[in-house]
Amino acid sequence: MDLEQLAQHVARSKDRPIMDLFSDPNRAADFSVHADCLLFDYSKTNIDRDTRAFLFDTARAADVAGRRDAMFEGERINETEGRAVLHTALRAAYGTVVKLDGENIVPAVRATRDRMAEFARAVRNGSFRGQGGAITDVVNIGIGGSDLGPLMAVRALTPYSDGPCCHFVSNIDGAHLADTLAPLNPETTLIIVASKTFTTVETMTNAHSARDWMATKVKDPAAQFVALSTAADRTAAFGIPAEQTFGFEDWVGGRYSVWGPIGLALGLSIGADNFADFLAGARAMDDHFRKAPLERNLPMLLALVGLWHHQGMGYATRAVLPYEQRLGRLPAYLQQLEMESNGKRVTMSGDALETVSGPVVWGEPGTNGQHAFFQLIHQGTAVVPCEFMVAKHGHEAGYAHHHRLLIGNCLAQSEALLKGRTFEEARASLSGKGFEGEELDRQARHRVFPGNRPSTTLIYDQLTPFVLGQLLALYEHRVFVEGVILGINSFDQWGVELGKELAKDLDPILTGSASAEGKDPSTQMLINHLRPRARKSN
Repeated sequence: MDLEQLAQHVARSKDRPIMDLFSDPNRAADFSVHADCLLFDYSKTNIDRDTRAFLFDTARAADVAGRRDAMFEGERINETEGRAVLHTALRAAYGTVVKLDGENIVPAVRATRDRMAEFARAVRNGSFRGQGGAITDVVNIGIGGSDLGPLMAVRALTPYSDGPCCHFVSNIDGAHLADTLAPLNPETTLIIVASKTFTTVETMTNAHSARDWMATKVKDPAAQFVALSTAADRTAAFGIPAEQTFGFEDWVGGRYSVWGPIGLALGLSIGADNFADFLAGARAMDDHFRKAPLERNLPMLLALVGLWHHQGMGYATRAVLPYEQRLGRLPAYLQQLEMESNGKRVTMSGDALETVSGPVVWGEPGTNGQHAFFQLIHQGTAVVPCEFMVAKHGHEAGYAHHHRLLIGNCLAQSEALLKGRTFEEARASLSGKGFEGEELDRQARHRVFPGNRPSTTLIYDQLTPFVLGQLLALYEHRVFVEGVILGINSFDQWGVELGKELAKDLDPILTGSASAEGKDPSTQMLINHLRPRARKSN
């Protein structure tokens, strides 16, 4: 990224009212793009034609298209780990050829996908049963991508959920597992343990405790467990049958894994056919990303807008605001996707970045956010670019008036961020309400909205499995494009490791079997405060 040219565009744009750009009667149409049933509008940003051309040139100079093709073709673009990045192969159409080291990996992907579908059908039709009857509940035990992906997707596709009730446990806090298991019947519960290595401390601690819980009522608890793991020796030692073990390769990162075995809970919830539609939606976005020209390419545009706001304008955060209650966990899912992928400080070559890396991503569903943090977004001193998304149609025909109000709120918020309210307008709005003179001016100042705050809007037809697949793949590719332009590796996560290593060292110290010598004074003090002590007898 040419930082000098970027600074020139920023200097020209930073104080310009976005509304001035709408003097062009074609701006809304020119700064929006369609793809299938998606409409992406980025006209409410301070990007003009010259800046957009610069951003397009930036993408070309970074050879985003070349890196994209290398990813899809199985080159080892995750250079720090020496791995290919092929989560897209998990949703590839049957008959597609994707080669890794000269071997087509799609037949193996298809075999696993077919096994998943067969198992999901068996659970859903009752031919696979618990030791007390048909499976009524599924508990997915994982963490990170092994939890956020399927949890988010199951909630998003509630209208299609006609299988067993799915629950999710991720936190090593015993309260999470205890509260989840308390209302369930061990005899009709299926436990999914999602851990590629079958060694993840949080996941395996919860898995062993869940097995103990099941053993209180069930003769062979492991028979009601499923493993999503490639560690066949460890899953066998746990007692899980081989036919209930589904593996995935090291070219699938955790935060990109919902398309394969990690998505088993989703398949159990919505069925194999709907799961296939979910994959088809992602595949459609893959095709769009590969074939659409830069100027009409949704992932490219979404990424370039994000780079403009963060690396250009210096806005530190971005708010993801789905006006869809069932997408309540999407902001958290995208938070991991973006911040774990692009929260880096060095380039692929190991040199220090010359600019900031990924932004802080956060958000909540509308309209709840309007009664919480929107105050800061509208009148606070920090500018927060907002990414609105809303469906054209809801699922609940009897609540059509609710959906109309939902859409109205979504559009009103982006309009309010754009236009704001001047002092004169605020003063006029108080006319006839009993304020005069200095008090009228004082009250008016509290009601001024600066406006000129950027937002984008993404509209989809309805939240179906196909559309959810499109949305998730869109954001995956957005993160990829941003990473390529920044020159970083979006597919490793070394920052996760140090805390995990230190946590292992702390466990024997907390039990008193090892010394805290070598720990910093603050950590030693905290250990002494938290370490259990024998209670005094009365």
